[in-house]
Amino acid sequence: MIEDVQQAKEFYRREYSQNQYACYQSIEKAIGYKEIKAFVDMYGLHRKKCLEIGCGRGVFQYLVEDYTGVDLSNSVKQYLHKPFYQASATELPFKDNEFDAVWMISVLEHIPNPEKSLLEIRRVLKPGGLLFLYAAWQCRPWASNGYSVRPYRDFKLIGKIIKASVPLRNSVLFRSIYIFPKRVLSCIRYALMRERTNFRYKKLSPNYDHFWQSDSDAVNSMDPYEVILWFMSHGDNCISYGNPLSRFFVRTGEIIFQIKK
Repeated sequence: MIEDVQQAKEFYRREYSQNQYACYQSIEKAIGYKEIKAFVDMYGLHRKKCLEIGCGRGVFQYLVEDYTGVDLSNSVKQYLHKPFYQASATELPFKDNEFDAVWMISVLEHIPNPEKSLLEIRRVLKPGGLLFLYAAWQCRPWASNGYSVRPYRDFKLIGKIIKASVPLRNSVLFRSIYIFPKRVLSCIRYALMRERTNFRYKKLSPNYDHFWQSDSDAVNSMDPYEVILWFMSHGDNCISYGNPLSRFFVRTGEIIFQIKK
């Protein structure tokens, strides 16, 4: 685990030293900008104490006045003009109940132990605090080797077969065949147990040598429905998906929770 963390730190140090990874010409072009701005505006967070986990270059640091950024890589410190801490998302250097809101954008899929990170988020949020969670849900296992973006000539026979299968495996119909039965079982388990559930996710092998495409460096693949059930089992409210049917058919995008303690 320690070796993996060191590999990740070196990878992000290297990528942030260049001008491609998480680099945007303007804040409006940043991933999640419209969504996070709407979140800040809707809940009046402009003067609230806010934390961004996995802040990267700090593109969102001026959306609120009281902003704190955390990132695994210390190399991004030069881009932050507000409080910054180099830390792991699973060991946040803050007191309990310190923040009014937390947001995490395209980060959770890069954390080896996402459940520990979610527990840390709940710990540092005040009772009634808000969490904006925007992740690359259901990351594809073939992303680490760039099967969908590299030419066939890059691969041997098995690799060519995997690349040819990507369009089918990536289709909504194909994925629905195995995703929805799992969700039914999870729903039944949650309804019967009525206690805190474990966060279920699939581990991936990240590529820290070459960043072929988005989420080549992802370490897990998560179903957003599992995230919702996890928070609900802790007594929290899922604001963005208020009824069971909408939660069951959740696909992509942000999920907003209100933490109850």
